[in-house]
Amino acid sequence: MKINFTETVLRDGNQSLIATRMPIKDFEPILDTMDQAGYYSIECWGGATFDSCLRYLNEDPWERLRTIRKHCRNTKLQMLLRGQNLLGYKHYPDDVVRAFVRKSVENGIDIIRIFDALNDLRNIEVAVDEAIKAGAHVQGTLCYTTSPIHNIDMFVQLSRDLEKMGVHSICIKDMAGIMTPKNAYDLTKAVKAAVSIPVVVHTHSTTGLGAMTLLKAVEAGADTIDCAISCFSGGTSQPPTESMHYTLKEMGFDTGLDEKKLKEINDFFKPIQAKALETKLLNPIVMNTETNALVYQVPGGMLSNLVAQLTAQKALDKLPEVLAEVPRVREDLGYPPLVTPSSQMVGVQATTNVLLGERYKNVSKEIKAYLRGEYGRAPGKVNEELRKKVLGDEKPIECRFADLLKPGLEAARAEIGELAKCEEDVLSYVAFPQIAEKFFQNRAEKEKNTVTYTIVKA
Repeated sequence: MKINFTETVLRDGNQSLIATRMPIKDFEPILDTMDQAGYYSIECWGGATFDSCLRYLNEDPWERLRTIRKHCRNTKLQMLLRGQNLLGYKHYPDDVVRAFVRKSVENGIDIIRIFDALNDLRNIEVAVDEAIKAGAHVQGTLCYTTSPIHNIDMFVQLSRDLEKMGVHSICIKDMAGIMTPKNAYDLTKAVKAAVSIPVVVHTHSTTGLGAMTLLKAVEAGADTIDCAISCFSGGTSQPPTESMHYTLKEMGFDTGLDEKKLKEINDFFKPIQAKALETKLLNPIVMNTETNALVYQVPGGMLSNLVAQLTAQKALDKLPEVLAEVPRVREDLGYPPLVTPSSQMVGVQATTNVLLGERYKNVSKEIKAYLRGEYGRAPGKVNEELRKKVLGDEKPIECRFADLLKPGLEAARAEIGELAKCEEDVLSYVAFPQIAEKFFQNRAEKEKNTVTYTIVKA
């Protein structure tokens, strides 16, 4: 029996533990070894990597992807895409979505895991269609959560709808690590019975359930599991690659993984982990087992960001209050799954409610947009008192919000002008205008100084 492994250390592993602050210079030397380790795929792009490259690491995210592709010729490269949100935090016009998907594939991506934070499949149709046209393996996603309105029947129907859309596999994405082993077995079994395409299971170790959850999912027929090399596993990250490999190999599964290569990879990342601990980039809090997450459902990346934000405001002692407020805000919004961008919206609003000492005294523009329907259809009933407080008599949007957006690519190209050297630059600007423009200006200044130095030296 074959079970595939997706390695997450280059994306979700370091996103969950160190807020996606791992520069490519830190891991480029190990990429060739990773390519020889026998992984089914390496998740290396998408999610928060794009934003982090431009905002914190002074890297071109497209160049980062091309560099990884140069070293990894034998292993599929995988990315996480937020549907109509792409890699940002709002919906983009269809022409932008299509161009972004196409360029992602052209620059080296093989597998695109596409999700919508509300499981509103209208918001992934365009991305799925373009990814199929571009020749990528398209992975449709079920954003797993628990609530009075979420159940196996709902997820099974979503799986059938995704298969009808033409996706090549389905990922059960448990971003908060709240899926219990029994639920993983039951849901995986039900989805496998409902569709004829492979099923992938993604979870986190936040609550201490991760490894057991993956094991039961494999027993139920999962085809692929997401894991992180051991020194970047556990806590809010994924279960460890090596441990899951040893366990499944002993049970008779063929993982295809090379144990010697796995050791080389882990030995390489250990000093990076140690440095992150020393600089406090890796906060030991996110390595703890947090069973309260079964109540507040905060995903790994969201928890590490909450810790960072509260630390910056010298209010880390308020973390328990913020975590208790998260499920209350979520209920008010109709039980959205807590995954980007809804996790950020709920987390920021919960933090604001606690720090100001009054619920919804200040409402973020993102929550206002959510209540208008700009992010899609809420899974459940929204608190009408809150909606009326924020929107007054304004009626929420019923259609797919992107249908109301004008094409944006040409306008962005005109705005950024000569600072953009290629279409990838234009897309970076569309996703993060101010940050990308600053990055391009710094790049242009650096190139100008390099030319001046060369002339003087000559």
